[in-house]
Amino acid sequence: MELIKAEGISKVYVEGDDFVQALDDVSLNIGEGSFTAFMGPSGCGKSTLLSILGALNTPTGGDVFIDGIAVYDLSAEKRSDFRFEYLGFVFQSFQLIPYLTAEENLCLPLSITAMSGAQQKKKAKEVLSKVGLEGKGNRLPNQISGGEAQRVAIARAIINNPPILLADEPTGNLDTKNGGEIMNLLRELNEGGQTIVMVTHDKSMTEYADNLVCLRDGRVDLE
Repeated sequence: MELIKAEGISKVYVEGDDFVQALDDVSLNIGEGSFTAFMGPSGCGKSTLLSILGALNTPTGGDVFIDGIAVYDLSAEKRSDFRFEYLGFVFQSFQLIPYLTAEENLCLPLSITAMSGAQQKKKAKEVLSKVGLEGKGNRLPNQISGGEAQRVAIARAIINNPPILLADEPTGNLDTKNGGEIMNLLRELNEGGQTIVMVTHDKSMTEYADNLVCLRDGRVDLE
């Protein structure tokens, strides 16, 4: 079943008097429960496409539909609510709040829900255990390894149980061992029903995915 549909996506950035065509007429379908990897050389538009699919970056042209909803027809406020309900984000740089513990970082997305503080802490502990970090909730980001920090970032992304997880170079700052462990975790989440869309420049990481979309010069490379 189709969950994400992109139709004729283009993105042009204006830099002074110059125009940079980041994406040019990109169309693709991503099925529910699939694991899709975007791959291509630096500057080919991978991260731009991911941010557009994640309702973070309005395209210059084209449409994005998620679960049949035209994402960029929503108001900014409704789009924010939509992201909270449908999407989790994982970044190469982890983007954890350095002065908050792992557990407190996980509670941030729950702060706008009706959950009590005690319920938030219980949920955070459950999700940390799910990603293999049981007992490490009171540690700050600088007190854990890079691989553990990425696990915290993944836990934060999935704590609201979003159907879609978007990962931008999730192993880019990790060594081979920790990178493999993160990929195994993503595969486990996918096997549990989560739809995953990942950007990578590392061909070995695409082996974890069901589908591979190659990009070149802002277009889908069909060769």
